Amino acid sequence: MIQEIRLPEVSENIQKAGVVKVLVAVGDVVRTDQALLEVETEKAMFELPSPQGGTVREILVKAGDAVTVGQVLLRVETEAAPRTTLQPPAPAAEPRVHPLPSAPEPEAPPAPVPPPPRPAQPSPPLQEGREEPPVSRAAAPAAPSVRRLARELGVDIAQVRGSGERGRISAEDVKNHAKALLSAGGSGLASAPLPDFTRWGAVRREPMSKVRKITAQSMTHAWLAAPRVTQYDKADITDLEAFRKRYARRVEAAGGKITMTAILLKVAAGALRAFPQFNASLDYAQEEIVFKEYVHVGVAVDTDRGLLVPVVRDVDRKAITRLASELAGLAERARTKRITPDEMEGGTFTISNLGGIGGTAFSPIVYWPQVAILGVSRSEMQPVWREGQFVPRLVLPLSLSYDHRLIDGADAARFLRWICEALEEPLILAMEIGE
Repeated sequence: MIQEIRLPEVSENIQKAGVVKVLVAVGDVVRTDQALLEVETEKAMFELPSPQGGTVREILVKAGDAVTVGQVLLRVETEAAPRTTLQPPAPAAEPRVHPLPSAPEPEAPPAPVPPPPRPAQPSPPLQEGREEPPVSRAAAPAAPSVRRLARELGVDIAQVRGSGERGRISAEDVKNHAKALLSAGGSGLASAPLPDFTRWGAVRREPMSKVRKITAQSMTHAWLAAPRVTQYDKADITDLEAFRKRYARRVEAAGGKITMTAILLKVAAGALRAFPQFNASLDYAQEEIVFKEYVHVGVAVDTDRGLLVPVVRDVDRKAITRLASELAGLAERARTKRITPDEMEGGTFTISNLGGIGGTAFSPIVYWPQVAILGVSRSEMQPVWREGQFVPRLVLPLSLSYDHRLIDGADAARFLRWICEALEEPLILAMEIGE
């Protein structure tokens, strides 16, 4: 029978996609789950599999076409009854887990959040070759650093309402104005013209991929939406590394690899349960805090298309063995363009591990609407003063960026110290290995 292959509804609120590549030709014999098309949405690039084995009889799209959910893309002649929808694999049985270190006594609730600033009107685009209208220099009192920030954000400083004495404009005023423009659909941003780079030499232009576009948009929104602070700390993981090597074969036999990221997933889940404000979102419009009763942790993955963040679900309910296996599978699908948009949604916290590349510390941007992200840098042997002498210890640098509107600095320091202390107690983690 002839089976029509349609674009499935791969993610909520995603109705359109682009055909990146057609992977088969008319007359090709395909097997079940063989990739037919490479498709890209605003959130991800993935391969569309064949629901049944058969012969490709008709291809109705080509690379570069825009398609909508439900549109017929190919027709395949099959012998068996077709599978109507893409089904995710059935979850494995949940392993028994044990609690991580107990949480400290809850702190007092955060101070009341001030009302949001009144949105400003979008700025008109600047004329070619001018950084800002002449009138803005007299009518918009601001420091040079604030003017530079406005130019970098593409904001006309003449349209910004200053909150300081005699209307003086602060950096926060510029950011609030940019947020208002984003809320209004982004009008007025990115209006500052670039210089003519060809004056200094040859240039080459390439169109931004959809993944790069959505990354740029989401990072701009995240940067402007929340005042971010970063807390730094170090964990002594000498004993943990010995523990990791001891259990490596056991985890590999289960199909995973016991990496530092897999361990950090479990530790972060315990910290999020101990400090629920880190597993929350701020509804500024309603002046409410949304606490999530689930723990889904995103892990940044470096791919040839850019940074993708697949989400490991119910991290607090799974043992490290299973987390390692699931993480390996998600990372592989992200790198081979088989990750689906729904596998990158719903995260409540994020881990970005750059230790495999290098660096001593960095300040990651919080993924809105989350309120915190953990950055991990490369571990190194350092002299540590213990029992009256310096001894070599393996030290892991950690960076915690957080939304300061919801999380106070003291709570951030306690949260990160909790993670460090959990990493320094591998005996507790041993109970979380699972079956």
